[in-house]
Amino acid sequence: MYLALALLSTLTACAGSVAPGIQRLPDRVELNSVPFFKGNVYQSGPGVLASMLSQQGVIITPGLLDKPLHLPGGEAKLEQNMQAVARGYGFMVYPLDGELQDLLTQVSAGYPVMLRYTDGSAWWAEPRYAVLIGYNRNKQTVLLHSGMNRRQLMSFSSFTSAWKDAGSWAVLVQGPRQIPAQVDQPRWLNAANDLTQAGQAQAAGEATKALKAR
Repeated sequence: MYLALALLSTLTACAGSVAPGIQRLPDRVELNSVPFFKGNVYQSGPGVLASMLSQQGVIITPGLLDKPLHLPGGEAKLEQNMQAVARGYGFMVYPLDGELQDLLTQVSAGYPVMLRYTDGSAWWAEPRYAVLIGYNRNKQTVLLHSGMNRRQLMSFSSFTSAWKDAGSWAVLVQGPRQIPAQVDQPRWLNAANDLTQAGQAQAAGEATKALKAR
């Protein structure tokens, strides 16, 4: 009986360590349809962007993105350039908040998340781009397309630490009519304005109409 009570206490403690917003999500999600392009060059940026664009139906490979991303030479502006290229294809770039539950909420709705995290150890580390494609709430793990790994598992705590260390940057690359889960309306409209500034006024108009119609 004491053993059973101890086990129950341990399980309760584990469940309690997860944010309430995460506890309300499905137990396990894996977006198997998200394309994967392996490679470590340029912090995996071209491969990650190719995955996001391919998910939206664009026929693309990482190598075809080197020139529009200004690589080699444009590594310092890779984050900005990746977003600019996505907008150039007519997609919304929607930034997410800096908490794990915000990312997992989108994944549970079927939307992969493009992000940057610090990969390595105390002796060696570098920023790397990745696609969050799944999670297991009970095991407290996330699943990434990252570098050479199609299914990289990380614990919630390790991932959150590595993600925040790299600036907590995470975005969705959405079609204009793909409204994110729990959408922040001003943020969506700002993303539509960015799309207009990128010369995609028609797509931006569709995004605004989709928000009003929801």
